[in-house]
Order: sequence, then structure tokens, then C-alpha cells
Amino acid sequence: MANNEMTPAQMRDPNYTPPMHIAIPLGIQHVLAMFIANVTPAIIIAGAAGFGFGSNSPDFPNMIYMMQMCMLLAGVTTLLQTIGAGPVGARLPIVQGTSFAFIPIMVPLVAGGGVEAMAMVTGGVLVGGLFQAALAPFIGRMRFALPPLVTGLIILMIGLSLLKVGIQYAAGGVPAIGKPEFGSLANWSVAGSVVVVTLALKFFSRGMLNTAAVLVGLIVGYVLAYAMGMVSFDNVGRAASFAMPKLFPFGIEFGAGAVIGIVMMSFISAIETVGDVSGITKGGADREATDKEIEGATYADGLGTALSAFAGALPNTSFSQNVGLIAMTRVMSRHVATIGAIFLIICGLVPKVGAIISTVPIEVLGGGVIVMFGMIASSGMKMLADVDWNTRNMMIFAVSLSLGLGLLQVPEALQHLNGTVQALLTTGLLPAAVCSIVLNLVVPHPKGD
Repeated sequence: MANNEMTPAQMRDPNYTPPMHIAIPLGIQHVLAMFIANVTPAIIIAGAAGFGFGSNSPDFPNMIYMMQMCMLLAGVTTLLQTIGAGPVGARLPIVQGTSFAFIPIMVPLVAGGGVEAMAMVTGGVLVGGLFQAALAPFIGRMRFALPPLVTGLIILMIGLSLLKVGIQYAAGGVPAIGKPEFGSLANWSVAGSVVVVTLALKFFSRGMLNTAAVLVGLIVGYVLAYAMGMVSFDNVGRAASFAMPKLFPFGIEFGAGAVIGIVMMSFISAIETVGDVSGITKGGADREATDKEIEGATYADGLGTALSAFAGALPNTSFSQNVGLIAMTRVMSRHVATIGAIFLIICGLVPKVGAIISTVPIEVLGGGVIVMFGMIASSGMKMLADVDWNTRNMMIFAVSLSLGLGLLQVPEALQHLNGTVQALLTTGLLPAAVCSIVLNLVVPHPKGD
């Protein structure tokens, strides 16, 4: 469709506005590609905090609100990228969304802590966002510290550390005493249907169906769950038709663990954004990203995360799946992404949208995140394929992976440490990241490299 009505020069031009009958479907396609991945972190963190995945929880409205804010802030931050303001924004079709990378850091920080724990996360998100924005003028000179060996390992660890969540959700939630339905055939049938449909569409379809394979898989799983009596619409009628964001709805506190953990991950997120900007310009326009584009994107990424803190939302980042979408359509128009951003903002101002999403049974979501988290790990493996696997790099990878996965699986090994230090190290992700970065900087390369 796009190829028939736009010249190659127009398709490569970020400032060109396609005809609306092309731009609107392409903008909605961007939203479909990231919608479920955007709200899933809110569901996971709210569930870990104890807000509950179901209408019986008194704190359930907090989960609805967090999903609502993730949609709203994704749209607002996308506008920062596409329209820009001064040095902020790349003026490229960058679609922002809630970052999965921070989940392994935040889950142990909020575990069962309710609103008080979310206040700590809010403080960490605010500081992390401002820290990332401050990196913008220098980010290009820091890329040397994160070659594919390091970035691939970090992304692999993000995926591996989240796999447990996917299996728990698919089986029926967090296992508990007196919950015999956990792991039942009914639960696994629903989750399995999502996986099967997603794989079938990814392998045997093209265009919109292929791009939105996870979303279609979730819809099929949802229909099956509804037929099995697992869906309740009690909350939809009670949800408001319109609501504005609240200022620090959970309060704000600055705890060392939350600030240190989120700041460290903000550095990783900044480098990931640089990669996404480079991927967009290379895939859509066959050119390298300019320093101004990289700096502007990092500013928007960081300030968008800081804005999220004010509304009680989670860290924001550029979405890699939308980078792939641009490479597929070859349409570089930033105004297409702007249309998607407007749609996200509208959804974020309507709590009924969050209430409808909340009717999705956790088993259905589990099938989707099994695929999404596995894809994160696969992306890490793809980056690692570019590594020269000499003895030096193999040893750095081996030690970092062993340390990260080991501490993730046996958190009791650090039970005598200070609570904050223990929470940071038992994420597995941070020790693996720090170890790989430090070793890569200090271990000399073999002669001749």
C-alpha cells in the first residue's frame, strides 16, 4: 500500500506526512505492535506489590490506574520523540513504551510492599529518568563500554530472569498453599492456545496479522477463557469514562536500593535507545543516526521516564519491536508515530480501557509473556552472535552469567548482607551487568585484536 502511493524519497523522509488513509492504519499498526508489551510491566509490578490480579483485591484500582498511566505516558513520551521540544526528541518515528528491562530490579523492591513500596519505586524512577536525561550530551562517547558481548548478555539476563513470571502466570498466578487449581489442565490449555496461535501467525502469515501475532493470540486465548467461565466484567461498569492523571498517587520516597538499581538500569536503557535510533535510521533510510538525533532521543527517553514518576507510572523507553516495523514498512514518517501516540493518550485518559484489559485472565497473559520474555532472551542471543568467541570473551561471559543466574536462583546465599545490597544483587541482572562491564574494561584483549 505505502509503496504504491509514496516515492522512495518520501518514504525515507521523517518530515513527510503520508495521506491519512495510509498514515492512520500505519499509526494504529505501531500501537498494535507494542500495546500488550506496554501494559504488561504495570500488571507485573502491581501484582508483585500486592495490588492483586482480580476484582476482589481492595487495591485493584491501583493496577487499573497504573495500566492507564502506562498508556498515557507512552503516548506523551512518543510525542516528545516525534515532535520534540528544543534539544529534546529525535524527530524520528520512535515509539516509546513501558520498559521490561527494569522489571527484574523492581519486583524484589516492591514485593508485597503495597503503596509504600510503590512510593520507593516512584522516587527511583524520578532520579533514574533525570540521570538518563543528563547522559544525553555524552551518550555517544559511552558506547565503547557496552559492546555486543555486554549488551547481549544483559538482554539475555533480562529475558531469563523474567521466565519464571511467565510460567507462574500461565499456571494461574503465584503459587499458594490451598490453591489446587494452580497448574491445572484448564489453565495450561488457555495459556497454550495463546502460544500456539502466536507461533502459527508468526510462521504462516504476513502483514498486520504477523505484526500483531501476540495480540491476536491473546484474543484467541481470551475467547477460550470466556467460554470456560474464567472472565469477569464486574469492574468495567464501575470504571470511569474519563480520568486525569494524579500527582504522585502513591507518594514518593527515595530509598537507596530503588535509586541505585533504577539509575544503573537507566544507563543500560540509554544505550538500548541509541541502538534503536540507529536501527530506525538504518532500516528506514539506509543511513547512520546523527549525533543530534541520538542526543535528542536520549533526552526524551530520560525526561519521559521522569514524567512517568510524577504520574505514578514506570520507566519509559524506545520499543524495539516498532524499530522492526519501520524496517518492514520502510516508512520513516515521524507523523505516523505521532498518530499512534495520540491513540495511546486517548486510551490513557479512559479508565474503562484499563478495566477491559484487566478482564484478561492471568493465564491468558501468561501465554503472551512466555513468548515475549522468550523473545527478549532470543534478542540477547542474536546480539551475542556478533561476538568473537575467543577465550577472553568466553571467560567474561561465563563468570558474569554464572554470577547473575546463580544469585537469582539462590538469593539465600546473600542473606547476611544489608537489605538494600541484598535486594540489588539477588536480581541477578545487576551483578551480571556490572561484572561484564567491569571485566570487559579491565581484561586486556589478546594480541592482534
